[in-house]
Amino acid sequence: MAAWSERLAELGIELPAVVPPLAAYVPAVQTGNLVYTAGQLPLVSGELTSTGKVGAEVPPEQATDAARVCALNALAAIDSLVGVDAIKRVVKVVGFVASAPGFTGQPGVINGASNVLGEIFGDAGVHARSAVGVSELPLGAPVEVELIVEV
Repeated sequence: MAAWSERLAELGIELPAVVPPLAAYVPAVQTGNLVYTAGQLPLVSGELTSTGKVGAEVPPEQATDAARVCALNALAAIDSLVGVDAIKRVVKVVGFVASAPGFTGQPGVINGASNVLGEIFGDAGVHARSAVGVSELPLGAPVEVELIVEV
């Protein structure tokens, strides 16, 4: 088992408190050796980092930063369930981007999540991924990210 908590400390990254569910679901669930997270929004201290559509109200660079926040919120959900040090590898990232008409940079936005996972987990952070443009996300969030990890 890797000491990912030590790696987080080296990077100066403190996992946030788990974001309480907005509806009838749990932040993360384990089945066998996999943990699935619910979609995580870019919430910091209960507030969205930004709202609106990427490519209109939200610049892509700001959305990329929001995707990073989403990934850290997902790691917090995993940590609360099994502990971050139980993670063997990141299996898949699914990212949703609330996109303005004509915006096609979804993969670049979700790199915010992928890149922080790479910083933390190195080779164990290499994952499959989907980056999907959508018309709306909960609370007007610009991005939402979910993770599947092996433990």
